[in-house]
Amino acid sequence: MAGHRQSKKVRYIAWATAGAAVVAGAGVAATSSMAATAWPAQKTFTGLAFDTCTAPSLSAMKAWHTGYYGAAAVYVGGKNRGCAQPNLTASWVKSVSALGWKLIPIYVGAQPSCQTGSNPEKMTAANAASLGAADAKDAVAKASALGMKAGSAIYLDMEPYDTANKACNNAVLTYVRSFDKGLRAKIYRAGYYGFTSSSAKAIATATDKTDLPGNLWYALWDQKNTTTTDWPWGAKQFTDHSRAHQFMVNSKETRGGVTLTVDRDAWDAPVAITG
Repeated sequence: MAGHRQSKKVRYIAWATAGAAVVAGAGVAATSSMAATAWPAQKTFTGLAFDTCTAPSLSAMKAWHTGYYGAAAVYVGGKNRGCAQPNLTASWVKSVSALGWKLIPIYVGAQPSCQTGSNPEKMTAANAASLGAADAKDAVAKASALGMKAGSAIYLDMEPYDTANKACNNAVLTYVRSFDKGLRAKIYRAGYYGFTSSSAKAIATATDKTDLPGNLWYALWDQKNTTTTDWPWGAKQFTDHSRAHQFMVNSKETRGGVTLTVDRDAWDAPVAITG
């Protein structure tokens, strides 16, 4: 996903070797830090979404508003964000929202020290908690500046890593908990993007669910447009409009005369609150 920074081949290798209704209250399970606050109603999109590294131009979004896709994921920030975002402004968010698009904010935060590849920001056991808090503050600031209001979900992007490395995995969980607590303190919902073989699995199978995200976007490139039939964990996990599934990557498509290369996502989870 931030794997947009990688070729499809590299993403598959990394994956393999790393072992619109409004609903109130959905997607907030596994959280101990948000119960005392009155939250805005969740804005949920159910349908087909796409994500691509650089937010398309407004004209491209107009052309692509054919009814096939209803939501688009955009990279709002993070030191490990791989692409420039010349189109992603508050004006763009307002305009595409007015067209009817739902938006899915992604934040590419710190990545594990045991992860292959180089990243400007990496977490360790020593800095995971402080980095998580700082990145959450930045993610909220970035989303808010774009016009994504309190109650919006922000999805933390975690690329594949060796979950069998206990120290590394523990650092990831510490970072994610700190990040999520920071989001919720500012009344933003916690979402998470990861791979079923590693980074998403670490969240879904964690014994202690305290302060882990309530919304899980899992990468499983099986070309199945579903959030249920290929869900790899307990059927009672991440229910009530809290799942998304990235099921196809690097799909070159032409809609309304405009060609983009996108990843396809089956979506049944919260999105940004705009307008």
